[in-house]
Amino acid sequence: MSGHSKWATIRRKKGALDAKRGKLFTKLIKELTIAAREGGGDLAGNPRLRLAVDNAKAANMPADNIERAIKKATGELEGTTISELTYEGYGPGGIALLVEVATDNKNRTVAEVRHLFSKHGGNMGESGSVAWMFEKKGVISLPKQNKSEDDILEIVLNAGAEDLHTEDEFFEIQTDVESFEPVRKALLDNNLSLDNASLQWIAKNTINIAGENAEKMMKLIESLEDCDDVQNVYSNADFDEEFIKQQT
Repeated sequence: MSGHSKWATIRRKKGALDAKRGKLFTKLIKELTIAAREGGGDLAGNPRLRLAVDNAKAANMPADNIERAIKKATGELEGTTISELTYEGYGPGGIALLVEVATDNKNRTVAEVRHLFSKHGGNMGESGSVAWMFEKKGVISLPKQNKSEDDILEIVLNAGAEDLHTEDEFFEIQTDVESFEPVRKALLDNNLSLDNASLQWIAKNTINIAGENAEKMMKLIESLEDCDDVQNVYSNADFDEEFIKQQT
């Protein structure tokens, strides 16, 4: 998971990109809406909604906003229909990209995503063109909170985690889909605060990228993330160490 951890390091040290751009609450509300619409508004019976609520609370979203999003999804309040879609393509240097969106206008969103790919030296592909390069994993990041790597390792391995990566200021844990919730619960039961906990698409193999291609790739990813309808962007880029130093 080295490539993924390098990207996590860039994102963290750049200072919570989503929050800076005011996009985080919008993305969280869409996730709350979709989760409640698909699985109902009962937290006990809807694991995806329970996770979405926990992440919203961790981001200090007001309780009224959370409740309103859920009620719109379940029909108690009037709301728009949000669809989930995934677009695939390639960025500079042949880097694969998966782009998850949540939109109320598919035509608008696909046109904007296609434009951003083209603008930054990439191109969109057909469905299935790059998805096979990724696998769904649980990813949990948390600040060190005066805990050693051994302390965290004991907690998460007993709960079924696959891997633990240690950075200067935080830990990143990877799980399979089935073990994600037990690992997350084990950390919370030990009174640990989580920065992020989500199911993500992780590249099976990464491609080293440096220099001009790395710069172009970063601009493409940031442009996609700045799109109102984009929820998540995943790539198989393994950014060069020198490039990471420049970014952080």
